[in-house]
Amino acid sequence: MTPLRTETGFVVLVNRGFVPPERANPATRPPVGGVVDVTGLLRMTEPGGSIMRSNQPTQDRWFSRDVAAIARARALQQAAPYFIDADSTANAGGWPRGGMTVLNFPNNHLVYSITWFALAMLSLVGLVLVLRTPRVRAGPQH
Repeated sequence: MTPLRTETGFVVLVNRGFVPPERANPATRPPVGGVVDVTGLLRMTEPGGSIMRSNQPTQDRWFSRDVAAIARARALQQAAPYFIDADSTANAGGWPRGGMTVLNFPNNHLVYSITWFALAMLSLVGLVLVLRTPRVRAGPQH
């Protein structure tokens, strides 16, 4: 997560992508400086940590992207309440590699249609059973 200051003065965290362990030290990669354009997916903050692991701010290990916590840990002022997942546009030196965000909207329409048709058929069967059952009238007993 790289903090970038906008022209209006607030800071936006940018998830620039994957970095292999041997390149984890920023000194092993070309620095980012000057005016840059960022293209990517705007994402809202994800506070609360991961289901499996908690964030470790003292080690700068983040399993969820809690923008406020990251900003506090890095003493960033005026941090935006969102972050950007960078697209796959190449970075200088090849690292980090962006474009790792995968959006997958499941297509369950066939299952939904089968479910609704089955419910409609069961309702029809229920209606037939109700209409075929002889009715007994309640009246005065003699």
